[in-house]
Amino acid sequence: MPAFHSFESKLQKNRRFTERLADDINRTAGSFGFFLLNAAAFIFWIIMNTGQIPGLPVIDPYPFTFLTMLVSLEAIFLAIFVLMSQNRQAAIDSLREEIHLQVNQIAEREITKTLSLIHEIHQKVVAPKSSDPQLEHMLKTLDTTQIEQQLEKELGPSPLVISDLFNRLEKRIFPWQTSSK
Repeated sequence: MPAFHSFESKLQKNRRFTERLADDINRTAGSFGFFLLNAAAFIFWIIMNTGQIPGLPVIDPYPFTFLTMLVSLEAIFLAIFVLMSQNRQAAIDSLREEIHLQVNQIAEREITKTLSLIHEIHQKVVAPKSSDPQLEHMLKTLDTTQIEQQLEKELGPSPLVISDLFNRLEKRIFPWQTSSK
C-alpha cells in the first residue's frame, strides 16, 4: 500500500512565525481556561474598583472606563488573530479543492478512456454498428472551460484586495520568517 502524505501537515510545518503565533493565540483564547481567567480577572477588577478589598486602591471607579477599554482592545486583537487563522485555513482549503479538481479531471479522462475501450470491445464482440446517443455523449472529452466560464459569470468579479500590501509590510517587520506562499 502506498504511503500517504498529509497535505495539511506539510502546510502546517511551513507556516510563517506570525501564522504560528496567531494559531497559538487562537488555541489558547478558545479554551475554557482562558474563559475562566478572563471571568476571574473581570470579577477581581470590579470588586477591587468598587472598594470592597481593603488595602487596594480604586484605580478605575464605576463605570469602569479603563476596564471597558482593555476588554475592547482584547476583543479587537483576538478578532484579528481569528481572521488571520481563518484566512490561512481558507488558503489551505482552496489548495485542497484545487488538488481535488485536478484529481477529478484525471479520473474523468481515465474513465472516458476506459469507457471508450469497453465500447470498442462491445462493438467488435456483441453489436457491431449499434448506435447509442447517450454513450456517444459520454465518450466525448469533458470541456471544463465551459463550466468554469459559467461559474465565473455567476460569481461575478473578484473584489479588490489590499492583503498584498500587508504581506509586504509583514515581510519587512519579520524578515527572518519563512514564507509559505
